Amino acid sequence: MKRFIDTPSPNFDERNCRRPVDMVVLHYTGMPTAEAALKRLTDPASKVSAHYCIDEDGSIHRLVPEDKRAWHAGVSFWRGVREVNARSIGIELVNPGHEFGYREFPKVQIDALLTLLEDIASRYDIMPGNYVGHSDIAPQRKEDPGELFPWYRLAVAGFGRWWAPDFTVSPHAPHLGPGDRGGAVLDLQVALDRIGYGIEGSGVYDTMTEAVVRAFQRHWRQSQIDGISDAETTSLIHHISEQVQIRRAGAERPEAKQNTSA
Repeated sequence: MKRFIDTPSPNFDERNCRRPVDMVVLHYTGMPTAEAALKRLTDPASKVSAHYCIDEDGSIHRLVPEDKRAWHAGVSFWRGVREVNARSIGIELVNPGHEFGYREFPKVQIDALLTLLEDIASRYDIMPGNYVGHSDIAPQRKEDPGELFPWYRLAVAGFGRWWAPDFTVSPHAPHLGPGDRGGAVLDLQVALDRIGYGIEGSGVYDTMTEAVVRAFQRHWRQSQIDGISDAETTSLIHHISEQVQIRRAGAERPEAKQNTSA
């Protein structure tokens, strides 16, 4: 493991959770510079932090000890867990974000992230489906790490879930969007809930459903980020949901498949 740069943040408290760490949440800093991001993450007045921050040159800043609760997730939900901060490791990736000139994450930065994830995985039992983005756990509030983040590369390395080689778009998959109602919408909501998103099965394609579909697309359908569940998005949602159904213990590792639409 490469050496950390210790950049302590005062923004943490006790985990106060009987369950062990079982989740990693990835963010982008969303600020113009790394210096500005680190200043905010270590400012007591900001009341925000993460366990690590990885600069674009691959250097890794260690901000909060892993046995403490960093303040990075906010109001969030994943797989029935609402106290995400108490159960997760938070990692910030320096990137200006959508507000200040969103750009691709340099290879050296992702290389450093993968090295860090390998180190974290040596200490905690984290299922592939529990490597998530801030937008996954807070879809109505957050966009990060965004549609340029290489989720496929992480999944290939075992830090995430991807679709199986036999995935195809179903010829019967409905095209769903805001205002739609009925059984197909309910099925979509149930599938998204099974993946981990916090969504209720109302049968109505409401603003929450649109936000969750958009978050799903940022993760798995990165060429289309519009909150509309067309045939490919609908098929992908049901496929990933089925992957969750068949997972058991540490067997949640479907073989990854390259696809330019994801």
